[in-house]
Amino acid sequence: MKKVLCINGHPHEKSFNRALQAAFVKGLVASGHQVDEVFIGELSFEISLKKGYSERTEWETDLLNAWELIEKADHIVWFYPVWWSSMPAVMKGFIDRILIPGKAFKYRENSPMWDKLLLGKTSEIICTLDYPPFYYKWFLGSPATKVFEKRVLNFVGIKNKRSTLLGPIRNSTLEKRQMWIQKVENLGASIR
Repeated sequence: MKKVLCINGHPHEKSFNRALQAAFVKGLVASGHQVDEVFIGELSFEISLKKGYSERTEWETDLLNAWELIEKADHIVWFYPVWWSSMPAVMKGFIDRILIPGKAFKYRENSPMWDKLLLGKTSEIICTLDYPPFYYKWFLGSPATKVFEKRVLNFVGIKNKRSTLLGPIRNSTLEKRQMWIQKVENLGASIR
């Protein structure tokens, strides 16, 4: 049994990303995993680092609670739509605010190197797109998922095990969406 944290970066509570997360959680629970969930759009926190990293911005209660869930999780699953070849602003703000020096990583004194403080954790990414996944991957170069996996998660020590791209969502049929929901539920049930 793993402790799995599902983090949803879509700001709207009635999004298809919510349905996907619910299906994934259903698969996890059926397999006996312990599950926690964070819906970034429901959190109350200042989205930007107004002073950058030059001065620590104290965490609001919602960020403190989210950090506790990140710390105890073995596996973190990120759900988000790709908007303008990136993640939604609220998710980017969450990452800027929560994966901070001293918590998620630590710079070494007098060195350009850093220590990854979240080593041992794994993750996966489930993204929705408004264009076909092959186009996003082969013609656009998977910008949102590649940056998030290689430059964010890896930077803090989290090893991404799988990225699942679903699309195009826009104009998709009910049958297609039900197929994606079943696929994601099966992914949740396959976690070992």
